[in-house]
Amino acid sequence: MPTSLPFALVSRPLPDDWLTQLSGQCRMIIGATGLASLPEHFAEAEGMFSLLTDRVDDALLAQMPRLRVVSNMAVGVDNIDLAACTRRQIPVGHTPGVLTESTADVTLALLLSAARRLPEASADAKAGRWTTWSPTGWLGADLTGAKLGIVGMGKIGEAVTARAQGFGVRVIYTSRGAHPTIETRFSAVRVPLETLLRESDFVSLHVPLTAETCGLINESTLRLMKRTAMLVNAARGPVVDTAALYRALREGWIAGAALDVTDPEPLPADHPLYQLPNCFIVPHIGSATWGTRQRMAERAGENLLAGLRGERLPYCVNPEVYP
Repeated sequence: MPTSLPFALVSRPLPDDWLTQLSGQCRMIIGATGLASLPEHFAEAEGMFSLLTDRVDDALLAQMPRLRVVSNMAVGVDNIDLAACTRRQIPVGHTPGVLTESTADVTLALLLSAARRLPEASADAKAGRWTTWSPTGWLGADLTGAKLGIVGMGKIGEAVTARAQGFGVRVIYTSRGAHPTIETRFSAVRVPLETLLRESDFVSLHVPLTAETCGLINESTLRLMKRTAMLVNAARGPVVDTAALYRALREGWIAGAALDVTDPEPLPADHPLYQLPNCFIVPHIGSATWGTRQRMAERAGENLLAGLRGERLPYCVNPEVYP
């Protein structure tokens, strides 16, 4: 491959067909375990294809004097120091719009699993605790007529709302602004966060991780929820205070939780949350379908190549770097 092509670091191995568009357009070095496994190439790197597990901070950027673009294969960019990138006039790309449906699907799967206690019932059956049919065994919560609180009515929140309609769920939501179309289409009602927490039978989190949302669900907000309520988190782990959630579940402040994301992540195998029968945890699989992950990689590739060509990124989170 010609050495005149720009040089880019790719965080981890990905299926070959996910990176097809990069072939012949740049020289690539692919890390084994993330960007941290490629320090010998930092000085010459002009582009970066990162994953949400890569911490892109000021210290890392300082080792990459030739870097011209950071392309994150994720919608969220909480793993990236945006201020540091912007100071260096480095555009940062992300992958919005391609994982909405798959994340909404997982959210409903988590909600249903928690409501009907499916993980607990499955474990009991496997362990031989299912000895007979019982009229009071593994009783769960009804969705029909229940109230679902969506915290953060973005694209994913809207997709979850659309799916919830099929179960006869009533939706209330919080958002920075009103969504008249959603309110008309789904009869959803915008309310303050405290009202949502007090009234909802299910609370589903769909906010980005920011300084304002970090620890949004904590001891004081958990205590506002119904004792019969259930919490679903398919956003980012630090939106929820893990220690407070453990207490809430153990002491019965709320009935249950289903988590696609945790803090820390991954959650250590010996963490006490795993020991609670009313907590269901999966390993951050919201976007984990073949089609969605490939589209994310392709969108990240578009951003990377645009940055390497000196063009405006099609999906840029810090457009202030451009005149």
